[in-house]
Amino acid sequence: QVQLVESGGGLVQAGGSLSLSCVASGRTVNFDTMGWFRQAPGKEREFVAAISRNSAITYVVNSVKGRFTISRDNAKTTVFLRMDSLKVEDTAVYYCAADPIMSVRAMGVNSGNVDYWGKGTLVTVSA
Repeated sequence: QVQLVESGGGLVQAGGSLSLSCVASGRTVNFDTMGWFRQAPGKEREFVAAISRNSAITYVVNSVKGRFTISRDNAKTTVFLRMDSLKVEDTAVYYCAADPIMSVRAMGVNSGNVDYWGKGTLVTVSA
């Protein structure tokens, strides 16, 4: 069993910053790609960012480009999402995702095939 546990969510004012973390535990798996998705109230889940095994490839959705940064620490099987200049529209439950063979681009366009998901952490951005 593999578990992904997110942390770092909370309430922040618009323009502020938050850093999310996701730690993988359980059966040791060297994930090809780890990433983040989010789901705002009343909306479908959407892709946010993904990063390759060696961190050489990252992909960030246009709506957060320049404000969000994804990184990972393979030694700790952890992926991070640094979120700056937060906007009210960034309010959502943020989910960690990981897959042992999926590419960064594939995670961005085919989330239905992602193998592992966290339970999510709530980010609320107030005006």
